[in-house]
Amino acid sequence: MEIYKEPIHYQNPVLCIKVWQFEAQHSASVPPKPVQSVQPVRWHYHKEVEFILVKKGLHEMHTPNHTYMLGEGEVMVVGSSQLHRSRIIGPEKLVYIVLHVDFEPYFDPAMMRYYRHFSEVHHPLEELNYMFGENPGVRAEVGTIIERIHQEIMDKTTGYEIAASMHIKHLLLTLLRGDSRGLLQAHDLIDPGVMKPILEYVDTHLSEKIELEQVSQIAGMSYFYFSKYFKKAMGSPFTDYVNRKRIAKAERLLVTSGQNVGDIARAVGIENMAHFYELFKRFNGCTPKQYLCKIDASGN
Repeated sequence: MEIYKEPIHYQNPVLCIKVWQFEAQHSASVPPKPVQSVQPVRWHYHKEVEFILVKKGLHEMHTPNHTYMLGEGEVMVVGSSQLHRSRIIGPEKLVYIVLHVDFEPYFDPAMMRYYRHFSEVHHPLEELNYMFGENPGVRAEVGTIIERIHQEIMDKTTGYEIAASMHIKHLLLTLLRGDSRGLLQAHDLIDPGVMKPILEYVDTHLSEKIELEQVSQIAGMSYFYFSKYFKKAMGSPFTDYVNRKRIAKAERLLVTSGQNVGDIARAVGIENMAHFYELFKRFNGCTPKQYLCKIDASGN
């Protein structure tokens, strides 16, 4: 089983977007007419959130926990750094658009109160796929937005950067308003000047011991005030947030590195193996071995 981290090369680095239309044919007897050639299907992941819109044919998408069968007009979202793979179903030509986007630059002050949910602190963005099945209006609107972003990036007419940015904001708004299950609820305003350096620090120091006292100094707050501030802003205690990030990294290492579980636990800053297994099962509902078996089964 081959798994890799896919590099995403933005068409415009300022926008942090890559969007492309693909065409592929399952039957070798009918040569495809690709807008861009489709890479061999492999488990892969990337930092960017991925949206898929199928315009023609059938497209089967896999994540570790779900299989999605996407037909014409259907869309789905894959969260940041989430493992996924796909394959063509049936002989009909498949035409689909893939949008990769880093949402973080789009979180201006008006958006910051929604930051913790779109950054997948509590719910992976994959959980939002329920709305595309339950609400045809939301599904159609998101599909239209993806097509418009693709058109703007391809045409590059005057002001396309503004238009593409507006469409990304429209996409975020559509997800917020279409979320009937309340996964993207608002909360108290987050000061990006305080939180972003902290979240970046955590991401780059997961293999080390992360002390709340040290982090509170980076935030310019007392230990006790920062502890309360972080929980209020992000909806979970600082330690829980760090543990979620550690286990998410451990999942990727488990299926990509070939390291044993002990080495992986240490690589994500957890020395106590019993604690590592406890956390892994808490966030995945299974052991590391069972997780690998699930990935293997989905990859067949």
